[in-house]
Amino acid sequence: MKATQLTATKREKAGKGASRAIRREGLIPAVIYGDKKEPLAIALEEKVLVAEMGKAGIWTRQYEISVDGQKHHVLCQDIQKHPVSNRPVHADFLRISKTAELTLDVPVRFENEETCPGIKLGGVLNVVHRTLEVKCTADNIPEAFVVDLAKVEMGASITAFSIQMPKGVKLTATEDFTVATIYSAAGEEAPATAEEAK
Repeated sequence: MKATQLTATKREKAGKGASRAIRREGLIPAVIYGDKKEPLAIALEEKVLVAEMGKAGIWTRQYEISVDGQKHHVLCQDIQKHPVSNRPVHADFLRISKTAELTLDVPVRFENEETCPGIKLGGVLNVVHRTLEVKCTADNIPEAFVVDLAKVEMGASITAFSIQMPKGVKLTATEDFTVATIYSAAGEEAPATAEEAK
């Protein structure tokens, strides 16, 4: 997977006061850590980070962040948001190498709901798990698992083991579990929640 290129500046000062000053300049404080190297405090343009947050797959998208001419290959691990404005206030990035095995959550997406036989008959798509935890190297990180609903009938269940894993990607789960179902809205049984399905 090709990495998205970002540019950041090194932060010389840490602390709440310094972070507030950075945000007033339209920047977001962030840190790059991991790969047995010292953490690096950086600042990213807020509009750039917000644009990335608006795209699907931010947690599995690989980034190459350039800081003072040095490039860091990373994954976004966390974005802290303001409780009122919901604007980003801090971001964490994890350094990754091509050969290191990673454990991460990959989103599950559903397509062809409009042609799904079960939904056309009045059924409802009940998503139990919106992500699947997998192990893989950086070269094999899937952006998402796509489930095609074009032939899924009423009452059918889609399980984790039925979703094809790309080469080099393995589910961490050792037992199968329900990812989604198509159930009748008029049925008597309530759909399982993610907690009930564990």
